[in-house]
Amino acid sequence: MQSVFKVMSLSACVLLASVAGMAQAGSDDSVDEAGERHEKQVVGWIEKGLIMPEHTAVKIKVDSGALTSSMHAVNLETFEHKGKPWVRYDVPVKDADSGELVTMKFERPVFRRILVRGAGGSDRRPVVKMSICMGDQVYEEQFSLRDRGDMTYPVLIGRRTIEHIGLIDVSDTFLLKPSCSEQEHEDERDKQERMKDDENLVDDSEIDQPEQTEEELEAEE
Repeated sequence: MQSVFKVMSLSACVLLASVAGMAQAGSDDSVDEAGERHEKQVVGWIEKGLIMPEHTAVKIKVDSGALTSSMHAVNLETFEHKGKPWVRYDVPVKDADSGELVTMKFERPVFRRILVRGAGGSDRRPVVKMSICMGDQVYEEQFSLRDRGDMTYPVLIGRRTIEHIGLIDVSDTFLLKPSCSEQEHEDERDKQERMKDDENLVDDSEIDQPEQTEEELEAEE
């Protein structure tokens, strides 16, 4: 019984801390990694979202036990593009709406690198900036890449991203329906193409910083 109370107390603290953070900010808006301002939303501990610019729905776990968000990725291959480090990778997922198995292919500049320590040991990961659609808003956020094939959810949202989205209702799930416009999908696709042609559009401000160590307390599902 004491364990149950401890879990309930922890969940309440997460929700109360989020509410306190919003009140302290004195605003209903947040700013993401790209400097875009968004209206704060309430999310459940499990949500559906879209990895932009694709239209495949994925299940997302919202977990304050991780600092940096994480995305399922396999076949990682690092390469140099216009003098900057990039990575290409596959994101194989089951479409959360249709149940169809889909493999999305991406190429992104490496933003930074981290060493992640968790219950299963430690591993080094590249971090890239990816855009996701949650509700009717698009967020550009940092995601570490690793094989999450042993986890139920292909995408984990950590504290860096939670701060930009808003509040967590730890007692509920699927509060948001992805509804970003077709134009937003096209804008993201165009931005990625332009980034390949113009290295000045690549944010490499942290690539030369010392490797950071982060804790990830996510448990296997």
